[in-house]
Amino acid sequence: MSLIRTAMLLGLMTALFGIAGFALGGEVGMLIALVIAAGMNLYAFWGSDEAVLRAHNARFVTRASAPELVGDVEDMARRAGMPIPKVYIIDEAQPNAFATGRNPENAAVAATTGLLRTLSREEVAGVMAHELAHIKNRDTLIMTVAATLAGAITMLANFGFLFRGRDNGMSFIAVIATLILAPLAAGLVQMAISRTREYEADKVGAEICGQPLWLASALAKISGLAARIDLHSAERNPGTAHLFIVNPLHAHAHDKLFSTHPATENRIRALKKLADGGIGGGQLRTVQPRRSSIPRTRQGSGNPWG
Repeated sequence: MSLIRTAMLLGLMTALFGIAGFALGGEVGMLIALVIAAGMNLYAFWGSDEAVLRAHNARFVTRASAPELVGDVEDMARRAGMPIPKVYIIDEAQPNAFATGRNPENAAVAATTGLLRTLSREEVAGVMAHELAHIKNRDTLIMTVAATLAGAITMLANFGFLFRGRDNGMSFIAVIATLILAPLAAGLVQMAISRTREYEADKVGAEICGQPLWLASALAKISGLAARIDLHSAERNPGTAHLFIVNPLHAHAHDKLFSTHPATENRIRALKKLADGGIGGGQLRTVQPRRSSIPRTRQGSGNPWG
């Protein structure tokens, strides 16, 4: 199903490029745009994960450089019966995290330094379990491709703006359509693919770590802090906002267009119901964490993550 949705998304991008190319340069422009779209389709499928990590200046870490964070991710991935993803850290003060990769065998999770500093180890484990759930559910392919294509569609709008005053047969209406409809389409695509996936990842993440309230507590903290602290790399790349566990945008006007997440209060409420019902009322298979691997820590007791 993920491959089908990804193919549909790539098809949408190709169609948008073709239409924009025709508006900008007639049949020749459309052919050029389709060639560009074909190349971007291949890049979006094979290289979008690396592009997203580069966009946020994520640095790869190992057990040697971040032993507890990497160790806990590896531990939860093994107990969830899934391949172990690579782990990255983003040097940003806002607490947040995301997962990326075209499949579970080629996946990565990334956390900001703000997340590691402000959350307890248990709360970070809940966040990482949520990101592992995205990988396990194979959400990361379409989410990462969408991030790349959103940037490409936004580029179309900028391209149309550059050509707005040239006498190449493109009508004023076509310019307006390129400037307005292309970024709007990017936002709508992301909204359609993200909201329901967040609820499901919360649910499966609770299964992976065995403690829904860890994630509920983390979401409450992240949401409050993200509203006050900029995540500069996300503001520069708003098309990646849907990848994060909580919407990272607030400093600029991108927020409303790229608002892809369900209300944090609703997610916390759902997680509390899972906890009250024994993680889904017994419907989910609980994977209890080893206490020696993920110990309790006092909130605000420092950063044990390396």
